[in-house]
Amino acid sequence: MSNFNWKPFVFGGLASVTAECGTFPIDLTKTRLQVQGQVGDSKYREIRYRGMLHAIGRICREEGISALYSGLAPAMLRQASYGTIKIGTYQSFKRLLVDRPEDETLLTNVLCGVLSGVISSSIANPTDVLKIRMQAQGNVIQGSMMGNFINIYQQEGTRGLWKGVSLTAQRAAIVVGVELPAYDLAKKHLILDCHMGDNIYTHFLSSFACGLAGALASNPIDVVRTRMMNQTYGAVTYQGTLDCLLQTSRSEGFMALYKGFFPNWLRLGPWNIIFFVTYEQLKKMEV
Repeated sequence: MSNFNWKPFVFGGLASVTAECGTFPIDLTKTRLQVQGQVGDSKYREIRYRGMLHAIGRICREEGISALYSGLAPAMLRQASYGTIKIGTYQSFKRLLVDRPEDETLLTNVLCGVLSGVISSSIANPTDVLKIRMQAQGNVIQGSMMGNFINIYQQEGTRGLWKGVSLTAQRAAIVVGVELPAYDLAKKHLILDCHMGDNIYTHFLSSFACGLAGALASNPIDVVRTRMMNQTYGAVTYQGTLDCLLQTSRSEGFMALYKGFFPNWLRLGPWNIIFFVTYEQLKKMEV
């Protein structure tokens, strides 16, 4: 432990919060698109939004521009915890397995990504639950972030705050296990094979590639996770992860699992670009 490096934790948290602020409205429209059209839930049965741009326009008209930032506070808190732990543990696990970055393999990085995703998402799950509730319900949900935390705890207990944690961990295992190794692999090839150098152009292209890979891999489980977390006490539509997956695909078709894919990709792309460019710049500022 004498070689413990705290910098990836700090830099990862700062870069995550920066990226979240820049892409939050896209994330909100993704959530709204994913919860609509649920046959078994009268509150979300109506198809209110035809796509990302239509959702943004309608939310602004009906709820005000500020509604695009519903749930921003728990989202910031989530990234301050989830992002910090995710990047810090990923880099720490890699150094436990191999001493030098040049010795890393794809399998090593995927394993480290899966482990760090599960650990970080499990710890940060309560902030994820509140963020999704506030995004999905918009101006219907009342009170401050802490007030809503307390309300969920009083009505649903600890289980309510950790609702969907297994699904969140599965999603994080997929996303982190794909995105971070994809970034490392793309960066390595661009530097070694394309001779681009370790610069902002390399970071941009690498982060774009990892965002696309993450969106393709994670969208189905993201839809299920969003719907499970949005279930409130006394309004249970889905009995579990598998039930939600089967009900959604049976009643709405397989492509319903890719609802919100465009805003999901549009968010993950810029999110990863902002994150990795910020993270790499912070690394270069090390004294």
